[in-house]
Amino acid sequence: MKAIKEGVRQLIKIHKSNDPFQIAKEKNIIVLFAELGNTLGFYSSYKRVQFIHLNNQLNEKQLRFVCAHELGHAVLHPKSNIPFLRANTLFSVEKLEVEANAFAVELLLPDDVIAQYRGTDLSIYDIAKMHSVPKELVCLKKF
Repeated sequence: MKAIKEGVRQLIKIHKSNDPFQIAKEKNIIVLFAELGNTLGFYSSYKRVQFIHLNNQLNEKQLRFVCAHELGHAVLHPKSNIPFLRANTLFSVEKLEVEANAFAVELLLPDDVIAQYRGTDLSIYDIAKMHSVPKELVCLKKF
């Protein structure tokens, strides 16, 4: 997970932003919005073109986290077709999902963002909520 944190740090430095939508745009990853039912989002690629599909029923904070998570798949697992693996194989995608979650947490909660709240009464959970990170995933943040 340390490698993920360092990779995200470099990505933020290169793009001068931790906004997953801006980074996706600058990396020429097409972000699409559609009705996906119970699916929050997914990553796919076709002929070297990368796509992030997001459920258009999500609110702004959910969209931000899901986009960051799917960007994690695009960066960490660009050739993995997780929906296919999940539906058609016995391959466990749990490790890939945890890595994408860790990527999203590090992207949305970089150390410098957390440092801005030193000396306040805010907990890490309060800060996470303000930056679109679900409290259940705060444990993936590496300090």
